[in-house]
Order: sequence, then structure tokens, then C-alpha cells
Amino acid sequence: MGDKGNKTDEYIVCYAPTMITTNGIWEGDNPLDYSLPLFILQLTLVVAATRIFVFLLKPFRQPRVIAEILGGVMLGPSVLGKNKTFANAVFPLRSVMVIETMANVGLLYFLFLVGVEMDITILRSVGKKAVTAAIAGMILPFILGGACAVLLNDKKNSEMNQGTYILFIGVALSVTAFPVLARILAELKLINTDLGRLALSSALINDVCAWILLALAIAMAENETSSFTSLWVLLSGAAFVAFCVYAVRPAASWIVKKTPEGESFSEFYISLILAGVMVSGFITDAIGTHAVFGAFVFGLAIPSGPLGVTLVEKLEDFVSGLLLPLFFAISGLKTNIGLVQGSHTWTIIIVVIFLACIGKIVGTLAVAIFYQMPIREGATLGLLMNTKGLVEMIVLNVGKDQKIFDEESFAVMVVITLLMTGIIVPFVSIIYRPSRRNIYYNRRTLQILKPDAEFRVLVCVHSPRNVPTMINLIEASNPTKGSPICVYVLHLVELSGRTSAMLIVHNTNKPEHAALNRTEAQSDHIINAFKNYEQHTSYVSVHPLTAMSPYPTMHDDICNLAEDKRVSLIIIPFHKQQTVDGGMETINVAFRTINQNVLANAPCSVGILVDRGLSGSNRLVSNQTSHHVAVMFFGGPDDREALCYGWRMLEHTGINLTLMRFVPGEQVSRPVRQQHGSGLDGPSVVTVETENDIDKLLDDKLINEFRMRYGNDNSVDYLEKVVNNGEETVAVIRTMDDIHDLFIVGRGQGMISPLTAGLTDWSECPEMGAIGDLLASSDFAATASILVVQQYVGTGSNDDGLETPNGYGGDEYNNNVDINHHSAPPRGQTVFNTDRISPHNL
Repeated sequence: MGDKGNKTDEYIVCYAPTMITTNGIWEGDNPLDYSLPLFILQLTLVVAATRIFVFLLKPFRQPRVIAEILGGVMLGPSVLGKNKTFANAVFPLRSVMVIETMANVGLLYFLFLVGVEMDITILRSVGKKAVTAAIAGMILPFILGGACAVLLNDKKNSEMNQGTYILFIGVALSVTAFPVLARILAELKLINTDLGRLALSSALINDVCAWILLALAIAMAENETSSFTSLWVLLSGAAFVAFCVYAVRPAASWIVKKTPEGESFSEFYISLILAGVMVSGFITDAIGTHAVFGAFVFGLAIPSGPLGVTLVEKLEDFVSGLLLPLFFAISGLKTNIGLVQGSHTWTIIIVVIFLACIGKIVGTLAVAIFYQMPIREGATLGLLMNTKGLVEMIVLNVGKDQKIFDEESFAVMVVITLLMTGIIVPFVSIIYRPSRRNIYYNRRTLQILKPDAEFRVLVCVHSPRNVPTMINLIEASNPTKGSPICVYVLHLVELSGRTSAMLIVHNTNKPEHAALNRTEAQSDHIINAFKNYEQHTSYVSVHPLTAMSPYPTMHDDICNLAEDKRVSLIIIPFHKQQTVDGGMETINVAFRTINQNVLANAPCSVGILVDRGLSGSNRLVSNQTSHHVAVMFFGGPDDREALCYGWRMLEHTGINLTLMRFVPGEQVSRPVRQQHGSGLDGPSVVTVETENDIDKLLDDKLINEFRMRYGNDNSVDYLEKVVNNGEETVAVIRTMDDIHDLFIVGRGQGMISPLTAGLTDWSECPEMGAIGDLLASSDFAATASILVVQQYVGTGSNDDGLETPNGYGGDEYNNNVDINHHSAPPRGQTVFNTDRISPHNL
């Protein structure tokens, strides 16, 4: 057999075309003697081995390509294949043709999907920095690859042209695996950073160059006898690319235009495109390049948009999860790690890895210095550009088929690929930590936000049902010319596993296209609703985004975006929704976990919105709709933040505000905190008063300033309720009028108050705080929405002193307050029963 895809030229393998399916074990047939059951067993073992290594490498955050190659290595001659009985039974030579053919079919369609998902128009918009980084990160490693070829010279076939050998080594060591890099960046949560975007742009350019070099290398390898033959191969390849650009792409665009908006694409068109992948592979293989080159270019010709999304959804799970592992497993089956032995061979491997990595790092460092980037970022970019994977494995497999690499050289290069890709995540995690670059900004809370400053808010949405109340809440927040509102609308979508985690920035200026799935349809509804609101209101700018990530890590996307955009408030929906009968039912338990994680990690204030509608209107219009907002004030930073938000709303002409302050009665005692002493008499009791006094003074100051400013305003009601325990607090809340549309309450993080004593013992959602949980429960007969606010109290907050920030409540403190018939709250007589210690008081 002399076919280039056969790795056993030295053997004659008998193949019976009639032995496809078995008659059954009851007829005495051995299923492993027949090609179909044998292939099914091989595929099952490959998938199982791959999943085992994926599970084992998950704690080390290694890319899936390493697990797939290691799965093949385990099944190959390096481990299980050493057992001749196993090798001859499960992977006999007669099965090589079938499994390699299916592996290449999977590779064809995977490269087609890579081309479909790759937006080639990005190349026009990438900056000079990305182009320079890509070129610098490729030329130097390619030159060093030629030097490495000298080290590996004794490993190659002496009959092979030296230039071809150097070209293969240079391409293998200089290429960057774009799909693998995207998944590594997503795993490291760098995909949406400036460094991540630069790395992806550079890798995209690198990938295009690598495919050109690969086509050249294959042409030279297969047609060494005549330089004119190689020239004809390259010209034919260029003609095929031109055909895809000027014939296939217009035809695909015609299909998109012909399909009515909102309808799925015809099965005939989809089948035609999938058949076109095979035809493209056949053409490029026939002209002398490689079948995968044709599939990749054909995928690039498919316009991005609805058609591309449909093709990816139909193919990706099957191709990436089942067929593609076959290709990497085949590479592992060809690899005999036992041949990589001796200090000389391992020295060569270490030197090659060092030179290749240094080449990328030095090249990108030069670019970083030229563009005045931090040295740490330049080194990190160089490490990321060393990501290997698909293209390199194609180069190595073609090189082995063309006898450029012998068994030992191939094994050495596979080991180099695994080690170079495996060291990226650990090294990047060590030398580059985005947490070191966290930018401090001084607008993390509403209380310290200046009245004439832009109010930036991050609104998180799970479904279109959250939109109307969110829009009403934004409008009620009083956007003005002096203090406009910048809204970042983040649609939270669970990552299905098909693609890497990503943050999609929607361009509202682009023409709309038909939604092809539920997620896209929901995003369109959400974007259109906020876009319409932005067009019909003043002083509000809307920036829609979509975050696709697993639920356990979704809070990272929310918090990172909040810090990157320097927002003052994150608003997230409650994990329950109101039913027809007025009860509350859980939408998704994972939403609750997201909320808890956001509360724990947010870089600014957070509000959890319990959506029960806001006057039932779709939009609050000035002077046309009146909203009644109630703020419940017990004391502490969260309640002060809640009051400041209500204060901002009060500036709106359509808002009526009720401020209800709960004052501790005479029966309430001061709290104590037990601390373990160092004496022999056991723990000592220490009364903590300092922070309570500070909170009390800050509360009084803010309340007095609020009353002084709005004492004569008919839209403001100030009430004080004296309570002694949690039962009295609940009784007072239940007596409130049902005219209110929105309750704003503080979460009360870290507060231990007798005024809410006992309420947390039976609370369903402790993350909502005692009062928030009470109002959000099904037992509380209320139709008003609830916003539970938590103030940011991290480093830089202004809760540890008596200085009031220059935001809402920023006027000078006034001791003599007399507003109508209300008297100023008593100061210096009763201290709120709170026992909270913030980090800066420890």
C-alpha cells in the first residue's frame, strides 16, 4: 500500500470488504473481526480515555487538546499498546484505514467550523500592535526552528529535502493554536481583558500565516521532484481561494437573503453546504495541498451571522465531542513515548522548547517595549502565543505520512507540543495576575457619588421578564443633564459547553437579523427594549452585552465588568418570581448562587431586585406616572446606601418617598461581643461600643441632612417607629399602606440588631438580610417590588470616620433640625444594637 494516509507501507494487510457487520455472537462470530463493531469499540475507548484525562487535568486547568492527545498515547504503543494481545485485538493494522478516515472526516468538519466562527473581517480592524506582535512572534521562532532542525537533523529521513524539513519544523514551532488559545484565555478569565483581545487578534493573524505556510510546506513535501509542480499546486490553491471568495461567499449570502426573517434555513441549503465541505476537501487534496485546507477556506467563505450560527449549532457538539478526539487519539496512537529516551534526546527536547518559547517571548517583548506596554504583559503575551494544538498536530501528521519524521522524531515533537502547551497556564498564572492591576476608583457607592457625576449602573438580566421593571427602576433613578445615567445591560447566559466563555458586546448600530434560537431571541428582545428606551428618553446611554459562562463562575464576569466599567451599583434579579396567585416560586437555584457570589465579591454596591412590577407600566414618564417608594432605615452602611438611592430617586418629579426610621425603644439593651481572653478564668466579655457609636453618628448625620433638605416637600413623608424586638418590627411593617410600588431596604451585612432579632431564624434567603427576606417571602402580602441594597465596604470606603462624603447627604452637619411637626431623632441617648466590625477596624 502506497497511499500517503497509510502508516504501514512495509506490511501487506488483507481486508475483506464483506466483513462490515457481524451475524452475531450466537452464530459464532467475533465482533472484533468486523470493521463496524471494531470501529465502534475504538471510538468508545477513545472518548472514554479522553474524558478520563479531561477529568484528571481539570484541576490543573489544562486545555482539552492535551487530554485528547494523552488519551491516544495511553491507548497506543506507549502504554496499553505494549500488550500485543490488546493492540492486535482492538487496534489491528487492518482497522487503520477506517479509523484514520473517520478521524480526517472529523478534522475536516472541525476546521470548517473554525473557519465559520472566525470573522476574517477582524483582520481589517486589528491595530498595528496586534499585527506587529503576530509577525514578531512568528518570525523569530521560525528562524530558531531552523536552528532546531539542525539539532533534530539526525532524526529525519536523509532522502528528504533539507528546505522542506526546516519549513515543517519552523511552522510547527512558530504556529499559535487560535481555538486552544481562546479556551485558555477563557479559563484564565483574560478573554475580555486588553491583553486577551491583543492575544486573540495576534493569534488570528498568526493562524492565517500558518495556513499559508502549511500549504506551501505540503506542496513542497509532495512535489519535490519538480519546482514547477509546486508552483502549480500553489497557483491552484490560490484559484480555489478566489473561487470561495467570489463564488461561494456570494452564494451563501444569497441563501441568507432568500430565507425569510425568523425562519430556519432550508434543510436543502444546509445539506448543500455540508456536502460542499467534502467537495472542498476533495478539490484541495486533489490539487496537492491538504483536504483540511479546503474545508477551512470554505468555512471562511460562510458569512458570519444566522447561517454560521445554524451550522455551528448543528455540528459542533457532534464534531468536537466525538469525531475530533479521534484525530488527536490517532496522533497519540502513532506516538511511542518509549522511543524518547536517553539524556541526549531529552536535552534536545528541553533546548527546542526553550528556544521556541524564548523566540515568542523575545519577539513580543520587543513589541511591548516599542508600544510602551508593561514588561509583565509582554512576557505573558509571549507565553500565550506559544499555545500549540490543532495546526501543529496536522503539520506533524502530514510530516510523518510524508516520511519527513520517523517514529522517534514524531514522538519527540509530540512531547514538545504537550510540554509547551502544558506549561502555559501555570506560568501565566504565576507571572500575570489581573488582581494586581485592579484599578481603584472612588465611585464605588452611591453615598460617595457626587450629585453632578455620571451614575454608572450594571443591570443584569436573565430573561426578558426582568426588563420592564429594570427600565422603570433606571428611569426612576432620575437621569439628568448634570448627572446622566450610563447603563450597562448584561444578559446572563449559561455556557452550554459548545464554545468558550465570552463577553459579547452588541453593536446596536448594526442591522438586525432573525433570531435562530431561544437565547438569541431573548437577547434581541432585551436589546431592543433598552434601545427603544434609550431613544425615547434623555440623558441615558445604554450599552448591551451578553456574558456566556458557567453559572459557578458567572459572578466573575459580572464583577470584572463592574470594575472595568467603574460602575457604582450592580442590580441583579432575585432568584424567585411572583406567581399568579401572589406567591413566590424559584426560577433557577443557580441564580441564587450567582447572587450570593456577587454580594461576596462585588467591587461596588449591589442591589438585588425582587420583581413584582413597578406600577404595571412599561415605562415611567415624567409628570404622568406617580411612584411611591418606601425606604426602611434601621442603621448601618447598607441602610445609608439605601437611603442615598431613595434620595436620588426623590429628585424625580414622579416619585413620592416615605422614609421610615426604626428607633430602638427603652427595653433594648446594648449588644456585647464575647471574645476569648488569655487568662485562666476562661473567656472574658468585652463590650464593643466604638463602631456602634460611629455608625450611630453617621446615621444621624445622614438622616438630619435629608430631613433638613426635604422637610417642606409634600412628596416626602418621614416616620419614626419605636420598636423593641423583631416581633414589633414585623408588626409595624405589616401596618404600612399598600400604595407603595417599591421598597428599598439595606441588606444589613454584619449587623446584629435586636430590632430584627428572631427574623433570621426562619429566613429562607439569608443573603437578602432579615428585612429583605421578610418582604420577599410568600407570607408577606405585598405587591410591591423590593430592592435590597448592600453598600461596598472594602478598601477605600468612607464608613470609618465622621466625614460625610460629597454625595447624597454631603451637606454640613446641622444640630438644630426642626422640620414641620417632626422632631430630630434623639442623639447620644440610645445606641443602635449593632455589633459589626469592618476590616479597617480590626
